Amino acid sequence: MLGCAVSDAIADPIKSAKVFEKAAPPKRGLLAFSACFFPNDCPQEENDMTNAPHPFDALMDITARPEVVFVRGAGSYLWDDNRNRYLDFVQGWAVNPLGHSPVIVADALAAQARRLLTPSPAFYNEQSLKLAKLLVDNSCFDQVFFANSGAEANEGAIKLARKFGAKYKGGAHEIITFEGGFHGRTLATMSASGKKAFEPLFEPKVSGFRKARLNDIESVRKLISSSTVAVMLEPIQGEAGVWPATDAFLKELRALTQQRGLLLIVDEIQTGIGRTGKLFGYEHAEIAPDIMTLGKGIGGGVPLAALLATDHASCFDHGDQGGTFNGNPLMCAAGLAVLDQVSRPEFLKSVVDAGLLLERELQRLSARHGLGEIRGRGLLLALDLKMPIGAAIVAEAFAAGVLINSPQPDTLRFMPALNVTREEISAVVDCLDTVLTKVGAARRVA
Repeated sequence: MLGCAVSDAIADPIKSAKVFEKAAPPKRGLLAFSACFFPNDCPQEENDMTNAPHPFDALMDITARPEVVFVRGAGSYLWDDNRNRYLDFVQGWAVNPLGHSPVIVADALAAQARRLLTPSPAFYNEQSLKLAKLLVDNSCFDQVFFANSGAEANEGAIKLARKFGAKYKGGAHEIITFEGGFHGRTLATMSASGKKAFEPLFEPKVSGFRKARLNDIESVRKLISSSTVAVMLEPIQGEAGVWPATDAFLKELRALTQQRGLLLIVDEIQTGIGRTGKLFGYEHAEIAPDIMTLGKGIGGGVPLAALLATDHASCFDHGDQGGTFNGNPLMCAAGLAVLDQVSRPEFLKSVVDAGLLLERELQRLSARHGLGEIRGRGLLLALDLKMPIGAAIVAEAFAAGVLINSPQPDTLRFMPALNVTREEISAVVDCLDTVLTKVGAARRVA
C-alpha cells in the first residue's frame, strides 16, 4: 500500500505520478516545512535533516512506496528529510491515538527502558499486570493475553474459539466471518478475512471460515451448523471502506449467538482505544461480547496488541498460547500511558466532538462537489467519492502536504489523531476542496 495511502490495487498509478519522483524540491505551499517543532526549545543539531541517499533496495519490495523518507513526527504532523511538512490524517492506519511521538509515551518508554526491557514471558512483570487490570476494569472482559500485532491477537482469538469448541462443543471449529472483513495477514487471519484480493493468494487457505453479509442477520443464521463455534466481525469494516455494523445488527447478533451457544468475537483492532468516541466500539450497541481483540492504538505507535476474553470463553491450557515478546514491560508501559489518557471521559467527549466536526465539514465538502455519503463513527470516517478517483486525490493531497487514505478506489478514509484540533480539520478539508476542484471530481453544486 502506497505510503499507507491507498489499496494495493490502485497504488501503481500514484507511484508513477510526478510528485513521487526522487529528491523532489521542498514544498512551500499549504503546509510548508517549519525548521523546528518548537522553535524556542529545539536544539540546532536536531534540525539537521539532510537529503542523504537511502538504501531503498535493502528493504523487501512488498508494496509501492513514494521515495520519501520520514524522519520526525509531532502530533498531527510528519517531516521528511527534504524538510517538507505533512499534515497526517492516516496516522499509521489509526495507530497513533495521541499523534506522532507523544511526550507521555516517549517518557514512559524511556523510563521503562532504564528499568527493565523484558524478563521473559515465563515470569510476571509489573507493567503487564497493571495494563491487564486496567483493560479488565474498563471493559466487560475478565482476562487478557498480550500480543505484538493485531493479526497475532486475531490469530489468538481464532485459536481460543477453536479450543472452546474442542472442549465444550464436540469439536465445533467453524467461525462465521463477513464479506469485506479484514482480520490480518497471517494465513489464518487472511482466511478469516472477506477481502477479495486475498482469495487467490497462498493457497490452500485455512479452512473453517464461512462468510455472511454485514447487517444481514438471516445470512448469519443460515450458516450456523453443528460445526459452528463463533461469529467474528469488526464493528466497522475499515479496509472495505468504513462500513459500520449497525447497533441493531450487533444486538441481533449477540442475541442469536447467545441463543445458539456461540462465542461472539469483536475485532476492535481499528475501532478500539477511543477511535469511535467510546473506549471500545461494542459499547455503542450496549452488548457484551465473549472475546475482543485490540491493536493499533493501544500502543500509541509501538507494537502492542491484546486478546481479551470473559471467564466463560477463557479456556487455554498451559502451552496452548504464548510468544517471546508478548506482554513485555516496555510495550506495556506505552499501553498504560495511552490508556491513562484515552480512557478519561473528557478525552472521549473530545473525540466525539472532533468527529462530529469532521463529519459536518465532510458533508459540506460532499455537497459542494456533488459527492456521496459520509460513513463511520467518531474519528474513523469515510467520504464516498461516487467514482474511482481516490488514487488521484491521494496523490494531489500528498503534493500539497496532506496525508489521507483511499482503502477503495471510490472512498477516502480519515483516521486522524484523536486529539486533532479544529484548525487541523479545517486545513485538511480546505486542501481537499482545492484538490477536488483541481482533479475535476465533480461540478460544484453549491
